[in-house]
Amino acid sequence: MRRIAIVLLGLLFCLAAHAHVQPGDTPPDALGTTQDGQEVTVSSLHGKVVVISFWATWCGYCMKEMPALANLQSLAIQRGLPLQVVTINYREDRRVFVDTVRALRPRLPGLLMTWDRDGALGKSYGTDKGIPVMVMLHRDGRVAQVHVGYDEDMLDSLVAEINALLVEPAQAVAVAAPH
Repeated sequence: MRRIAIVLLGLLFCLAAHAHVQPGDTPPDALGTTQDGQEVTVSSLHGKVVVISFWATWCGYCMKEMPALANLQSLAIQRGLPLQVVTINYREDRRVFVDTVRALRPRLPGLLMTWDRDGALGKSYGTDKGIPVMVMLHRDGRVAQVHVGYDEDMLDSLVAEINALLVEPAQAVAVAAPH
C-alpha cells in the first residue's frame, strides 16, 4: 500500500511539474523585460486582449510572424481596439535580443518586445515543447487560447480567435474578472 502511495505521489509531482496553462487559467503575471529593463506584466495590461508570442531569431516562422503581428497591432491602435501584442524573445543572449529589437523596431512599431532570459517564463506556456508558442488572453487576464507549434496555415484561424476576443462584451469580461 505504501509503494502505491509513493508511486501516485511521484506521478502527481511529475504531472504538476509539466503542467501548462490552459484556457480559463490565470497565467503567471510576468511577461519579461524590455530592452530598457522595464518589467512587463499581465496585470499591467488588464482591460486589453493580450496576444503573447514567444520567438527566437533562429525560428524562421517566428521571424515571419512578427510583421503580421505588428500589422495587427497597428490596425488595433488605428481603430482604438483594446489589444496588446507582446513578443517574448525565448532563451537568447541579451546582446542578440537587444540588437534584434533595435533592428526590428522601425519595421515593427507597436509591438511590446520582451526577453525571457533562461526560458523560465515560457515553461508554463509550453515552450518546453518548442516554439512558436502563441497565447491569447481575455481582457480580464484569463487564458483564452494556447497554440504550440503552429504555422502559417493557421493564420486565418488565429486572427479569427483574436477578433472574437476583441468583440467579447465588456460586461462579460468584467463579470469574469477575479475580485
